[in-house]
Amino acid sequence: MESFVIDARDLDVAEPSSVLTAARAEYGPRLAPRKIIQTYDPDEWEIFIEEWATGLVPTYARVQRFGGSGDRGVDVAGFKTDRGFEGDWDCFQGKHYDKSLTPSVAWPEMLKVFLLPIRNGLYRLPERYCFIAPRGLGTALAHLVSTPTELRTKFLEQVESSETKPFKELDQATRDAVHALASVTDFSMFGSIEVLALLDQHALTPYSAARFGGGLPNRPVAEDPPSQVLINEQVYVRKLVDAYQERYSVVDSIPTAQAHEKAGAHFKRQRESFFRAEALRNFARDSVPLNTFEGLQNELYDAVVETAEAEHSDGLERLRHTLEQAVNAQLSANALIQVTEPADRRGICHQLANDDRLTWVSDQ
Repeated sequence: MESFVIDARDLDVAEPSSVLTAARAEYGPRLAPRKIIQTYDPDEWEIFIEEWATGLVPTYARVQRFGGSGDRGVDVAGFKTDRGFEGDWDCFQGKHYDKSLTPSVAWPEMLKVFLLPIRNGLYRLPERYCFIAPRGLGTALAHLVSTPTELRTKFLEQVESSETKPFKELDQATRDAVHALASVTDFSMFGSIEVLALLDQHALTPYSAARFGGGLPNRPVAEDPPSQVLINEQVYVRKLVDAYQERYSVVDSIPTAQAHEKAGAHFKRQRESFFRAEALRNFARDSVPLNTFEGLQNELYDAVVETAEAEHSDGLERLRHTLEQAVNAQLSANALIQVTEPADRRGICHQLANDDRLTWVSDQ
């Protein structure tokens, strides 16, 4: 069977809001991925196709799901420009059946895509139209897709003489327009994405662990912080300086903190931790569903807030106890715990301080 397979170069997507748990990421459902996708209903299958799209590079300008009644034969569209259907785009048509796709299933779907520009002149035909089905294409359809000229001939026969829906419902003017457009269209635009390629590409997305388990990928090594404090560090760094000043009155700025005998080394470690946490945030963006990292921040905040708000001798002592509590907190629900180290937890506390959720000198 020789149908063309997309080679991981294309899309973007709406993302679920649920937080991925550690158990779900590690073990997933107790079925092989190929079996899992066979259990989906049509709506879940379209969502899965959306998720798969995020593993393709480069991304489309926009990806949109239109599944359901009134989708006009477009389950998921990958728009290559901000002009949507008026510009270049690709069509991904999900068919979740309990058997392989046949030509009789394909003909009505192919007709719909030709009707788009005929019934609305602003629409353009897609550059690529792919059937995506958990059991793939049947032998007859696979051979047709692999021979675009024959596929066009067989489709034109349907337009000319088919007595089945929706062809028999076409008025003569529409039938002639479809025939004319299809006659000059390169039918190599039609193809399929095979299940193994689909699953391999989905494995590159942030949604794979949530659906299939297997744990998270290895984290890349975090970079050292730059020598100069960046704009996005200003809030938590100012709070560190306030804590140092409360303990060591001579420290009243970043340079004096960096030069101080005791504060200097401490300040350096805190920035390293902050950048570790920022690297974890970036890793989460590419490896787990949306809001998973924010879920970890919230879980850690709940673990340390009582310590941070308790009475302490000064701000530096408050910071020390809070960071200690963060490192020792028993966190287990979030998937990112698998790849989180003590420095990440300390850095998340500084992220929370940066967001004004934690502070070290109580009167500031």
